[in-house]
Amino acid sequence: MSHVWELEAAALGQIALAAVVLGAGLPALFALGIRASAWGRGGGAEVAADGGEHPPHPLGRALGTAVFAVVVLVALLGVGFVVASGYGKALSFEHVYPTVVDR
Repeated sequence: MSHVWELEAAALGQIALAAVVLGAGLPALFALGIRASAWGRGGGAEVAADGGEHPPHPLGRALGTAVFAVVVLVALLGVGFVVASGYGKALSFEHVYPTVVDR
């Protein structure tokens, strides 16, 4: 009987990990993208020492774009997972990129 509880605990652990990563991690990643985008456009949280504006940083713009691309990719994978499940299919990452396969 303890084997069943171990399986349930492992499954609950996986669900909790997914909830933390997608429930808190994805919005935090989005916030990081917003901050990097602001940095890339010359925005700053404080006034510059000379009273002017902060200079734009190309690295911030590139980092913001990359972070937003990851957020959009994860969101599209989530939608693909839900749609595939609705049709009785599953997502497979066997060939690195996701494909819809029969269950």
